[in-house]
Amino acid sequence: RFMISNNYPSGLSGEVLIDGAPQPPNFKCLSGYVVQDDVVMGSLTVRQNLRFSAALRLPESVPQREKEARVNHLITELGLTKVADSKKLKITLMLYLDHILLIHLFFRMAEQGKNIILSIHQPRYSIYRLFDTLTLLVSGKLVYHGRAQSALAVFNKIGYHCEQNDNPADFFLDVINGNHTAAPIPPLGACPEGILYTVPSKSLFTPSHSMFIYFDFLHSELFIRERTLFNHEYISGYYRVSVYFIAKMLSDLVWRSVIISVFSCIVYFMIGFKSTPENFFIFLLTMLLVSYAATSLTVAVSADQTVISVANVIMSMCFVVMMLFSGLLVNLPSVMAWLSWVKYLSIPRYGFTALNINELVGLNFCGDTATQNGTGCSGEQHLEYQGIDYSYWGLWQNHLALALMMILFQTIAYLKLRFIKKFS
Repeated sequence: RFMISNNYPSGLSGEVLIDGAPQPPNFKCLSGYVVQDDVVMGSLTVRQNLRFSAALRLPESVPQREKEARVNHLITELGLTKVADSKKLKITLMLYLDHILLIHLFFRMAEQGKNIILSIHQPRYSIYRLFDTLTLLVSGKLVYHGRAQSALAVFNKIGYHCEQNDNPADFFLDVINGNHTAAPIPPLGACPEGILYTVPSKSLFTPSHSMFIYFDFLHSELFIRERTLFNHEYISGYYRVSVYFIAKMLSDLVWRSVIISVFSCIVYFMIGFKSTPENFFIFLLTMLLVSYAATSLTVAVSADQTVISVANVIMSMCFVVMMLFSGLLVNLPSVMAWLSWVKYLSIPRYGFTALNINELVGLNFCGDTATQNGTGCSGEQHLEYQGIDYSYWGLWQNHLALALMMILFQTIAYLKLRFIKKFS
């Protein structure tokens, strides 16, 4: 099963050959593996899911018209024509919960020349009688392989008799699990025909670690919830991790930019900040970079997490520390020297500092009264009290820091998804 699905268990490594030759690069496109609990996008219809699969798995040389024809042929073959567009996929999947219906479908596909390997645990007799070839395994070792209709006769010859009303599948499982006693047979000079045999397994080298790829980009919770879907599609050969990562990153970038832009247009002029275009676009750029950096941090934290609550706790701790050292709650120059370095890790600090410089430079809060009384109350003096460098470089170094943090966190997230060792 692991060889066919390309989903190897933890610690398993080795070489998989197809008819004695290495797998071709497009092996995932030439074969399909359906797990018992298949994962699909339930918000899409049957036709939309099949189009999605065809677009990613079929070669680019296949015309769009042929891809659509294959989708329609598969829908017809499955008998889902009436619900292909009007019903959601999770509803139509209910039509195929009956095992006998699935077996009949596989039987028809086999008659068309398709090779089908079916793994089933304990089928009822109506399913068992449809099998052509039967393979029995115990702890990964081969016990029987041959015609399904001849299996009872083989077991009978070696002393294992199936009662008339017993299900052959249940009988075979009882025998190979040691729950059935064979009748004594006289010693023979030669082994009887069809005796059960075992083939020593040549286990693959297991260095006790392997790779598992998980990914999503929108939110940490959404990422963890959609991990199963991504894992299924990645193993099935829909895309590479890098392609999926870039696609999610760009899609998140677009819709997040729209939301932040709308927010900035409303809030900036509602509060009454400086009305010059230069100041507005600096405000907008700052908000965008803060949002990108914060999102990248959540992705980097949750990339290797499997429990939503754990990821949320870690991110909450990170953001609480960042807010404490943002300069909004605590005057940073008053922070003890051995803790002052933490401010350089604070995303809100860079955004808050840039917004302060953008808005306060050039402002005088006291007018002529401040000059006459000798009291300084300009924006620059307030920035100096906060320990903020309000020079030209002092402004843009905050944006540079946010951009570098965004790149760093996204790189960490990708490396986690691509190379981290997961044990399960």
